[in-house]
Amino acid sequence: MTEKINIRVFIADDHAIVREGLKQILAEQSDINVAGEAENGVDAARLVGKSKANVMLLDISLPDRNGIDVLKQIKKDKPELAVLMLSMHREDQYAIRALKAGASGYLTKQSAPRELVTAIRQVAGGQKYVSAALAQTLASAIGEDHEAAVHEGLSDREYQTLTMIASGMTVSEIARELSLSVKTISEYRARLLVKMKLKTSAELTTYAIRNGLVD
Repeated sequence: MTEKINIRVFIADDHAIVREGLKQILAEQSDINVAGEAENGVDAARLVGKSKANVMLLDISLPDRNGIDVLKQIKKDKPELAVLMLSMHREDQYAIRALKAGASGYLTKQSAPRELVTAIRQVAGGQKYVSAALAQTLASAIGEDHEAAVHEGLSDREYQTLTMIASGMTVSEIARELSLSVKTISEYRARLLVKMKLKTSAELTTYAIRNGLVD
């Protein structure tokens, strides 16, 4: 008798090759099937609500909306859905923000081939999923008299703008990447400088490197 499929996964990633790779991994599991997919944030939020998925794989870098913004909307509309964030970024850059926003776990795309199935089963069972390294970081922080770093007070979009500036992108390039106007990105940059008490993009970059926010 074939084992009953009981984990239904919705995949949101703007790269078709990534979606196909994820589906190939999941196709080998008798207890998991794919309940739908989307290539941008708007479709992801709309279609997952209509699907019967109980786990969502959500790329943190979508072309039209920040993945954490999409996560917040989905958790508001469908709070019972377990959302596992996928990202090219190191865990220490985005994982804690994602978990605070309601994610059930965070998985880098580099580790997805070996950890994906375990992570999906874990979050489907109501648990959180993070790597052993991140778990150690979180455990070490418990009980410490920790003064929040300046960047921890930024909004998700401001934080994303900071990391993109620090990666060497211009305002125009960031606007194009995020499908926003140059004026909007310039406003984010101006707010960043005020909040962080800095004066130039070079100082933002130096801060980001010093705090390990960029590779």
